[in-house]
Amino acid sequence: MSDADFTPLHVTYRTPKLGRTQIRDWARANGHLVSERGRMAPEITEAFFAAHPEILEQASTFEMVHATARTPGASPEDYKWEEGSGLGEIYTIVFVRGLDEYEVLRRLGAADEDIRLIGDEDYSQPEGPEVITVRRIGDWTVAIEDCGWRGSHAEALCPLSRDGGEAVAVMRHNYAARHSLSYAVDGEYITDINPTFPIQRHGTDPDRLNRHLRDLGLDPAADDHIDNPVPAALAVASRITGVMVTPQHLRRPILGAAIPGAYF
Repeated sequence: MSDADFTPLHVTYRTPKLGRTQIRDWARANGHLVSERGRMAPEITEAFFAAHPEILEQASTFEMVHATARTPGASPEDYKWEEGSGLGEIYTIVFVRGLDEYEVLRRLGAADEDIRLIGDEDYSQPEGPEVITVRRIGDWTVAIEDCGWRGSHAEALCPLSRDGGEAVAVMRHNYAARHSLSYAVDGEYITDINPTFPIQRHGTDPDRLNRHLRDLGLDPAADDHIDNPVPAALAVASRITGVMVTPQHLRRPILGAAIPGAYF
C-alpha cells in the first residue's frame, strides 16, 4: 500500500475558552455531584455545553488523525482497555523473542537475587526498586515495567535482541516529551518511532515498520498528530509479534524482579 492509497481518518476537536473551574462550578450550582479533583463524568460536560452553546460556537478547532486497522490484524481498538488500567500513566512493555523469562530479567538489569514472585503489593517507588514482571506468551517473553522505561532505550533493547533475536518496546510516559515505539533485531537498533508524530523516527532503518503504520491508516510521510498514539503503538507491536496483551496478563502473583537503584 503506497502513501497515496488511503485517506487517514481525521477527527476534529474543539478547544473552548473556559475558566479553570467553570464547568465544575456550574455542575455544583445545578445539583451535580463532582469531586474536587480528577475527571468529571462525560454527561456533566455534555450538559454544560448543552446549556452554553455559545461557548462551543466560539471554540477554536484542530484536527488529529485516529489510528484504526485498515487490514486484518491487531487494532488500536484492541487496546482501549489500557487507558485508565492498572498499567498507570508511566510504563513500558517489552516483547522479546529468543530469551526466556529469567534471561530477559537479567538483561534488564536484575541480579538473580532480585528475581522472585511479584504480588499486588509490589510497585515501583522513587528512590527505590523498579518492579518488572515477565510472562511467556507464545514464542515471546513479555516484560512489563511498572513506572519504568529502561527497556525502551537502545542500551537495553539491543542486548535483548542479540544472537538472532527481536525486541519491541512500547513506552507510555504521560509526563515526558514523548511516548515511544522501538524495535531492535540481532543487537541492531532498527527504529525508534514517536507514535504521536510518526514522521519523527530514527535508527539504522527508520522506515522498517512503515507498512504497519499504513495498515493502521497512518501516513509515515505526513506530519500528522495522532490522537491515540499508545494503543496504535501497541497494535504495531502486536502485528510484529503476533502477541496480544490483555488485562489478564496484568494479574499477579507472577515472576518478576524488584531491581534496586532503578532510575525514574
